This record gives sequence, structure tokens and C-alpha cells, in this order.
Amino acid sequence: MNQRLRQDALTIVEESIRSVLPDNAVKQKLKELNLSRVVLVAIGKAAWRMAKAAKEVLKERIKKGIVITKYKHSEGEIEGLEIYEAGHPIPDENTIRATERALEIVKDLSEDDTVLFLISGGGSSLFEKPKGSVTLKQLQSITDQLLKSGANIEEINAVRKHLSEVKGGRFAQKVFPARVVCLILSDVLSNRLDVIASGPAHPDLSTSEDALNVLKKYNVRVDENVLKELKDETPKSLSNVESYIVADLKLACEKAVEVAERFGYRGAILTTSLDCEAKEAGFFVGSIAKELVLHDRPLKKPCALVLGGETVVHVKGKGKGGRNQELALAAALKIDSLDNVVVCSLGTDGTDGPTDAAGGIVDGKTVQRIKDAGLEPEELLENNDSYNALKVSKDLLITGPTGTNVNDLILILAK
Repeated sequence: MNQRLRQDALTIVEESIRSVLPDNAVKQKLKELNLSRVVLVAIGKAAWRMAKAAKEVLKERIKKGIVITKYKHSEGEIEGLEIYEAGHPIPDENTIRATERALEIVKDLSEDDTVLFLISGGGSSLFEKPKGSVTLKQLQSITDQLLKSGANIEEINAVRKHLSEVKGGRFAQKVFPARVVCLILSDVLSNRLDVIASGPAHPDLSTSEDALNVLKKYNVRVDENVLKELKDETPKSLSNVESYIVADLKLACEKAVEVAERFGYRGAILTTSLDCEAKEAGFFVGSIAKELVLHDRPLKKPCALVLGGETVVHVKGKGKGGRNQELALAAALKIDSLDNVVVCSLGTDGTDGPTDAAGGIVDGKTVQRIKDAGLEPEELLENNDSYNALKVSKDLLITGPTGTNVNDLILILAK
């Protein structure tokens, strides 16, 4: 195990994440905007930090507000704001309770009021009120089926938007004629505003037909009342909204290269839009790492190659893990027995699937460490059990909640 190489990789990742923390980005944008009579609504995994930054700038101009974030992502009280924690990646009772409270807070606003809407990844699960006759149990089942099917975020959110009272532009529609100013931390590869957190304050580019086609494509079982609600179209235009993206994956990847070059590595970004199956992405990333070690290409060593994106996992096994852990384990199989190379893959929010890990960091000895523990890495990968594979090899990357969320970061480091 090359400890120096691993430590360099961890430092590069740490500084990359720090570059997309929302605090400074939110403060800078708010100083450019002249906001008054503000009602604050913050949703997503980075909601607490975004709200704290906004409070520090706007102070008493915020009349009231609410923060809805994932469990264990709140860092305490914020004066004048109500703090709620709820379920992710599947909504729960606290999601509904918090969203209903948010709707009460923004009720009966006038055109002189401004809703400061702070949006970050995870908002699709954390900000939800099922539409019409749709029940929470039905919504949970549909979400679970889509997440396990390998559907991408655009497909999942097309369905979510058409089954929601607040997604797909409906939240902005409800607060009209109040002005809605959105500051957004993007966790969507294309930065599509109608997809980030399922676009609660943006005209919806997806249609009811799109949502129905997603259900058919992935053989998702739904009840008749759900099909009926899906046919009610989402808003296609809004006149009371302005939106600003304050940080995204591109910025994180650029920072990773900058830090790597400062450490003496040649650096390059391969892509910021990796969006295939996690296992296949891992094999691909591992193959590139192997090429670096054996043939000094596409860059001469020492070098750092950076990728960003959001892969998917088609869950077939019964194991435990997340897309970044699965990617890292697959990459480990490709770099087995190679020296002076590490592959790191993590969610910038500090969470990866239903686990306490952000991802994994693997090297040429990872596979052997797993085998030394009496386990077979290939079998664990097939069973979607990357967490337990990387746990025994001591290659889990555990950061805790980072306070930001701009997709996933993958780093190959070779000397």
C-alpha cells in the first residue's frame, strides 16, 4: 500500500470538495442581489449550510424560513429558521410534514415578497407532497423500484414531478405572485434546472407521456390512481422565477486538477459527464489506470486523471453498497498487483447509497487484501456487496456529511 500516494489522493479530493462548499458561493451571489422582505426555503443535503450563509448576509431581511435536509445533515439551530430532517433517497413521513410546513410558511405572499429558494441535491426526496390520491407508500414503492432498476436521474425525476404537488414548477406556481429567487448547487450533469431537485421552481421540460414511458421501460408496477394522476401535466411556463447556479461538478473537477498539479502531478480532466453503469465505469477507469502504469499514456507519470459524473447501479444482488463503492471495487480488479496507482471514487456529499461511506479508495493490493480475508471480490461485486468488500480491505472512504453535493468525483493517481 503506497501511503504517500493515497494521502495525496485524499488531500486532492478534500480540497476539491472544499472548493464547492456553498458558503462563499451563496454569500457572494446574495451580495450581488438586492433582496428584501425575504422568506427563506432551503431544501437538499446542503440546505443547512446554504441557509446559514444566507442568514449571515441577509440577517433581519429574512422574515421567516425553513430548512429541510437529510438526517444528520443539520449542524444546529439557525436563528429565525425552522430546521427539519427527513428521508433520503426515499421520502418518509417527515418529508411530508416538513414540506407541508414549508407550504404554510409561503402561503398568502404578495408580489412585494421574495422567496429565497436554496436548492441542492437530494431535494427530490426531501421536498415532497404526493399529488391528489397518490399515497406516500405508493411514492416510496415507485421511487425504490426506479432506484434499483438502473434508471438515470432525469428518468426518475420525470416520474416524481408528475406525482407531486411541489415538483415540476408547481412550488413556484403556488407562491405566485411572490418573486422566487433560486440559488442552486447543481448535482445534475447537464445542470438542467428542471431536473435538479425535480425542478420545483422551474418550467418542466418533461411530459406526462415521458413519465409513463419511464414506468414502462423499467417495468415499474403502479396502481390505477397513480396512472390517473400522472396524466395531469406540469407547468410549462413560469413568470415569477429567476435562477442562479452557484457551484457545480465542473468547478470541483477543475480544483482537483489544480491541486494535483501543485503536488507535482500532470493533470487532466477526462470527463465531467460519466453516467453509465457503476461497475462498467469502474472497469473502464481501472483500465485507464492500468494504461498509465504500464505504458505512460495518455499522460506520463506522475499524473492525475479526473472524472466526474453520476453512475447508476442496477441492483441484482442482496449486498450493501453504493455506486462509488461499486465503481472502486470494479476498478480494483483491473489494477490488481500494480504498484504506485490508486483510484478514488466518492460522492461529494459524503454519502454513497444507503451506507455510512462516501465511496472507496483502492490500490493494487486491494484485491489481495479481500482474498486474505477469505472473500472473493468478483462474487462480492456481482452481489452488489461493495461495502463489505472494501470494509475488509480497509478501503472504505468515510468523510461524514460534507455540506455540499455536486455529483461524484473520481480520481486516478499514478507515479
